Amino acid sequence: MSEALIMTGRAIRISRRNVDALITSMALPVMLLLIFVYFFGGAIDTGTPAYVTYVVPGVLLLCAGFGSSKTAFAVTEDLKGGIIDRFRSLDIGGTQILTGHVLASVARNLIAMTLVLALAFAIGFRPSATPQGWLAATAVLLAFILALSWLSATVGLLAKSPEAAGGFTFFVGFLPYPSSAFVPTNTMPNWLQPFATHQPVTQVIESIRGLLLNQPVGTTPWVAVAWCAGILGVSAAGAGVLFRWRTG
Repeated sequence: MSEALIMTGRAIRISRRNVDALITSMALPVMLLLIFVYFFGGAIDTGTPAYVTYVVPGVLLLCAGFGSSKTAFAVTEDLKGGIIDRFRSLDIGGTQILTGHVLASVARNLIAMTLVLALAFAIGFRPSATPQGWLAATAVLLAFILALSWLSATVGLLAKSPEAAGGFTFFVGFLPYPSSAFVPTNTMPNWLQPFATHQPVTQVIESIRGLLLNQPVGTTPWVAVAWCAGILGVSAAGAGVLFRWRTG
């Protein structure tokens, strides 16, 4: 654990020194929130009093996607730069190195999401969640960030270059669009609705939205957590195998 925390501090310091990338990853979700609320919100009917109330959970997941995808780039940079060999000579294992990148990703995401939520409150977001609802929504969101960060680390081990790893940003950034992030899924074409309704991003968004708005959510949060646990388990196991393959 101490080695993992040291690796986390290292990853955070690297992010702090890469100011332009840090600003971009935090500013982009903020700009997307403003664009959807003020450019498109007036033309979209979601059945909520204000579109900002509907769209915030989707923007939070976009924020998580952009922030987590940086992990793939960072892991690939470590492999390409040779620092992994140096760490291994110090008897630091792959689990600690990857855990450091993942925990740093969680920290970056929490900061970015705090900015998004602060802006959302400033422009009219008024959730009616109970304290228990806030805790449950935060837990679901953290589970999604953790799972996505481990998936990103796995992609970083697969990629041959940082540029290829950066392509993961496009995939993660695209996935919330065919979901309930910005419009209800029942407004989509019939052939798209089954995927949009049942994909993991929709389950997470519907859980967070229902909990923040104090609406009935049924078993949706459990389904969302199950998706996150599955992605996390497969990604962490795959990352361990890939790390040994890439550094063996």
